[in-house]
Amino acid sequence: RQPPLFVDCPHAAMLAALLLLHATSALTGSRPHIAIFGGTGGVGAEAAYQALERGAKVSVLCRSPGKLLTPPGSGGGAAGSKLVSDRLRVCTGDVTCLTDVQAVFQDEPITGCVVALGGRTTEVGPTMLRDGTANIIAAMSGAESPTKRISVVTSIGAGDSYDQAPFLFKVLMWTALKDAFVDKNAQEALFLNGPGKDLEFTIVRPGGLTLGPPTGTTQVISGQAGSISRADVAAFCLDAVIDDEFPYVRKTPCISAK
Repeated sequence: RQPPLFVDCPHAAMLAALLLLHATSALTGSRPHIAIFGGTGGVGAEAAYQALERGAKVSVLCRSPGKLLTPPGSGGGAAGSKLVSDRLRVCTGDVTCLTDVQAVFQDEPITGCVVALGGRTTEVGPTMLRDGTANIIAAMSGAESPTKRISVVTSIGAGDSYDQAPFLFKVLMWTALKDAFVDKNAQEALFLNGPGKDLEFTIVRPGGLTLGPPTGTTQVISGQAGSISRADVAAFCLDAVIDDEFPYVRKTPCISAK
């Protein structure tokens, strides 16, 4: 079956997400607790905001907590304001430091992780994605209550989705984004044939990212990718770590808007 946010009405999509959260809470006896890495970026901020809107607890690791803001896609008139909630825990640290990552998992069990790391390689380093994600995998497995569910945002064109990237995007992959894609492919390999292979992972490969609001029209595609809002990517990632019956666990779906 298709994930609960794959419907045509954004209001119905949010209702479905809330029903999923309540069903999960009823089964586990507690709210989901989602850890987000890359929360000051576009998709990460959307994931944090939407998880809170769904009623979940959220822990975010970021180097600059002051940059954790309400996103423009889902946030409406509050976009750009500081993201605050009594269910939000902000941990200051660097994903490339294992002890910083481990601290996210120390206070209470984490039920799922959303990894939306990014940045220019000239600023974050050529191996930040693989190094940071390796730390997350280690921390998930080594926690007192190990975490199994994780969704990881990479990109269309990564891994075996090369042929699904539009030609002009391929040109960027060959040039300006060459180092970034080397790192993205190494990041994916951590799950496909590395230390994260036994986790319940979903590698999410979105098409071109936009700043629009959530539409609830996300589809998994086999052909050339189009655009998709960061808000819809975040919703897909949250479903991947909350929905016990999510159909793309241990898969690498390419997603785009209808």
